[in-house]
Amino acid sequence: MTGPAPHSAGDDGLPEDGVAEPRLEIRHAPGPTRAVALFCHGGTVANLEPPRERALSLVRMRAIEQFVADEAAAAGVTTSLLRYRVAGWNGEAADAYADVRWSLDRIRAEHGTEVPIVLVGHSMGGRAVLRAGGEDQVGAVCALSPWTPPGEPVGHLRDRTVVILHGRSDRWVPASLSAEFAVRAQEAGASVARFTVAGGHSMLRRAHLWHTFVRDVVLAGAGLAPMRPDVADALHSADAGSLALSL
Repeated sequence: MTGPAPHSAGDDGLPEDGVAEPRLEIRHAPGPTRAVALFCHGGTVANLEPPRERALSLVRMRAIEQFVADEAAAAGVTTSLLRYRVAGWNGEAADAYADVRWSLDRIRAEHGTEVPIVLVGHSMGGRAVLRAGGEDQVGAVCALSPWTPPGEPVGHLRDRTVVILHGRSDRWVPASLSAEFAVRAQEAGASVARFTVAGGHSMLRRAHLWHTFVRDVVLAGAGLAPMRPDVADALHSADAGSLALSL
């Protein structure tokens, strides 16, 4: 099954400083949009160049977004893949987070202030969507091997749903980082479920598991389907065991 071809929203031109505006690659639901899923790929610690079109982090997130679009469009899910201005987080500038907030404004402008939004992010994108998880309309955050340095804020996630999936053999972003983040977020009042899976950072091993996991969290976070039982049980238990589950 092939979803609708994406179209872009944003400014593709280059301003005087040479930095493009962020943009969204959008696949609209065939009927009324009942929810929007925003997908945010990985990046680097510091880099002011635009992301490379063939960067693995972008290619993998586009594949996940396409799968969710194919599987969830009929339920009314419109998907948007964020294309960052620059490839790096860049310290206090937190450029990826700024671009996520820009995306949320664009989504609200197109779909209104009632449509639920599910945030999906990998690596640096995981950090960005977790940082934005307290924004209005966000029904859930799905963070894939998120880069969550010690001290990353968690207070804004109180009463929010956070679902994390991390590769146990990840050498780029050790799974211990999301484990520590999940504990602090749960202590701050977030509903957190955290799972680990065999494989590393690229989400290539057992790729279909990653894809279906995201699809299930998107549909449930949007209120369009029940949460899959393993995640629902973890969110309900709200204890240390819910943060160290294996798939």
